[in-house]
Amino acid sequence: MTSLTVDFNSIIDLTDEQFYQLCQKNRDLKFERSATGELIIMAPTGGETGNRNAGLTAQLWIWNQQQKLGQVFDSSTGFKLPNGANRSPDVAWVQQARWDALTPEQKAGFIPLCPDFVIELVSPSDRLTTVQEKMQEYRENGVQLGWLIDRKSQQVEIYRPNHDVEILKSPVSLAGEGILPGFVLSLDSVW
Repeated sequence: MTSLTVDFNSIIDLTDEQFYQLCQKNRDLKFERSATGELIIMAPTGGETGNRNAGLTAQLWIWNQQQKLGQVFDSSTGFKLPNGANRSPDVAWVQQARWDALTPEQKAGFIPLCPDFVIELVSPSDRLTTVQEKMQEYRENGVQLGWLIDRKSQQVEIYRPNHDVEILKSPVSLAGEGILPGFVLSLDSVW
């Protein structure tokens, strides 16, 4: 099953609080919302993709526990981007100073900012072009580094502000560059 996009805009304009409540009352479903207000119902991942997502998150979390430079989030976390979209990257990281600037209420709900770093792992139910558009949206909303990992083609697309997308074929690892100093993501278990 691929994701399903539903346009309720001509019928109802969900407020941020209503969207949050919709997500809370339907915890078995994963929702995103586009900048134009379309409701996107995401298909759950299969076992292999879920396992690999967990591994990606774990690698970043372990690095962050040692460095203490920010906060790591899994694919269940909602972010309210500056363009109004609500997105849930597979893995996300926010610099500590940006996290600390949020109120307790902002930390408890959908986080009102774009992560500094994101990873999206293409699952069998995803359309590559849809995930690429999502990565572009992250970049346009302030992400400093983004990795789109496509297991099928064994390819990684790297998204940075003011740069063309860099494409790597079958890399063994990825470096966190200046945004995640010293972080190296091993891709052995992904491929």
